Amino acid sequence: MTRASHPPALLRRTERTLREETPLGAGQRVLVALSGGGDSMALLHVLARLAPRLGITLAAHGVDHGLRPAAAAELELAAQLASELGVPFSRTTLQLAAGGNLQARARAARYAALDAAAEECAADWVATAHHADDRAETLLLRLLRGASPSALGVLPAAAERRLRPFIRAPKSAILQHLERHQLPHASDPSNRDPRFLRTRVREELLPLLERLTPGAARRLNLLADECLELQAPPLVTDAQGHPVRLTRTQVAQIRRAHKLRQPGVRIWLSGGLELELPQGGGSAIAETPSETPYRLYVGGNHGRTRKKPRSVRQKPAERGAKPTKSD
Repeated sequence: MTRASHPPALLRRTERTLREETPLGAGQRVLVALSGGGDSMALLHVLARLAPRLGITLAAHGVDHGLRPAAAAELELAAQLASELGVPFSRTTLQLAAGGNLQARARAARYAALDAAAEECAADWVATAHHADDRAETLLLRLLRGASPSALGVLPAAAERRLRPFIRAPKSAILQHLERHQLPHASDPSNRDPRFLRTRVREELLPLLERLTPGAARRLNLLADECLELQAPPLVTDAQGHPVRLTRTQVAQIRRAHKLRQPGVRIWLSGGLELELPQGGGSAIAETPSETPYRLYVGGNHGRTRKKPRSVRQKPAERGAKPTKSD
């Protein structure tokens, strides 16, 4: 078939995720966690293609935990791809001692090294190659360990300094991308070690669930999305400190606007009030017919509400929520 018959599905998914679910902005720098494995090699390749469109710059960093002799050669593979793509590459070599809870200790040390590398190259974000199957796997692990529903909102597309551009892509899309572009990559045998519970969830439990109910991983991702919404909702109060009731749609609009750092978004509230999110935080008091101040408190930022114009309420064609960027 021709190239046009195979659209770059992973590229499209990734760009949509970054634009719609993260506050990544033009002029920012992203450090890609690059191990030489298939997922991270695909991530660097995709982000290098998207960087001009998104207006971002890239760097890459690899971490050798000092646990496998082959890791050094895998990072050489990573360095070669980074060089071909014109992305600066650096590495950190650790010396982790053998012992209990090895995976957790290695993960903590790896993220500490990545954060240090991000500081050194002035990166705004550290991008990891977690994908939708990883998210389903992590949710199952938390279920098995008795986590509460609010703790099941795992691996969002962006959190603090972390970006997960592949979080809406299944593993199969990454494998197709690797094959289509003939990207060299390594395979870490520790990812198949059955001594680790995560490995058994990945290799045994998830495939079993997919056989029993096809689409199980996708549904687990939807559950993670729902559980993210169980976190404390934004609070809107009036001048007397009384809460203004929000619908689920309004809460979602406020969260989305803050996540994407969209100032000036306006949302209609009950009682004929309009909520406006301000630029960059601080406080703002709206002008209402009675000059009554209303305030919005969301993660330390303040917004304002004002009375919905009477002329809008009188025209049926204009009734309802005013469209916003978050609709």
